Amino acid sequence: MSAKSFVEGGIASVIAGCSTHPLDLIKVRLQLHGEAPSSTTVTLLRPALAFPNSSPAAFLAETTTTSSVPKIGPISLGINIVKSEGAAALFSGVSATLLRQTLYSTTRMGLYEVLKTKWSDPESGKLSLSRKIGAGLVAGGIGAAVGNPADVAMVRMQADGRLPLAQRRNYAGVGDAIKSMVKGEGVTSLWRGSALTINRAMIVTAAQLASYDQFKEGILESGVIEDGLGTHVVASFAAGFVASVASNPVDVIKTRVMNMKVGAYEGALDCAVKTVRAEGAMALYKGFVPTVCRQGPFTVVLFVTLEQIKKLLRDF
Repeated sequence: MSAKSFVEGGIASVIAGCSTHPLDLIKVRLQLHGEAPSSTTVTLLRPALAFPNSSPAAFLAETTTTSSVPKIGPISLGINIVKSEGAAALFSGVSATLLRQTLYSTTRMGLYEVLKTKWSDPESGKLSLSRKIGAGLVAGGIGAAVGNPADVAMVRMQADGRLPLAQRRNYAGVGDAIKSMVKGEGVTSLWRGSALTINRAMIVTAAQLASYDQFKEGILESGVIEDGLGTHVVASFAAGFVASVASNPVDVIKTRVMNMKVGAYEGALDCAVKTVRAEGAMALYKGFVPTVCRQGPFTVVLFVTLEQIKKLLRDF
């Protein structure tokens, strides 16, 4: 039973992750947008004295640095990526996504089911919301620790196309990315941002899995819809929205820490402070629209696929 829950969760996660990868890539690019704006030095001339018809000599040179980061939406960004890098660029880092889902999501999905079974009331078979959240927190944290190397590789591969040609890492695949990081930055670089990854995963898993179960139970108890595809779609999309709202700030900081050049930030807190100071508090919700657009379909595909796989493997 335990092993089967890991297999079911792993298959569903891989299918959901790969099918929604372009949306995840756009989300990552938007979260990094404005992180390191190009600076332009402009020489301004101001009058030394406020006399009309002043001669050029009466002006003093004043140098100022301006930063311009035009706002861009997810659709515009997607079109720009296709135009500048080709349609295949939308699947940059998909090999890392495949590895990440195999490690991270297989662990968290399987472990969540195991904990649900262990912590359920022996008489009624039900599990309280608080225990569902607890199971999600534990499962998400352990899954993230296992999958962090693939997560770092995925973020870097997805973000590579936004860098100037001279600064691109140009990883050949997830294996090359991990090998290059170990060689150039040490083994510990594979767990860069792991505290953030674990925190995010705990929040996402608790919000996503616990809320799905809760929404599903509520719908079935209300008798509005019978247990089937409609119930799974409604419950999973609602769970995806809850997970997006809860996790987006941590996700923005995680993405920036993982993608940073060595020394850019002293840690997660430093990254958060610098981000808010430079771009405002709402910068922590950068990429929220594509996060919802990705998290919604991802969660729907994840749970609909999972429910179908459970039916197929019920007799095994």
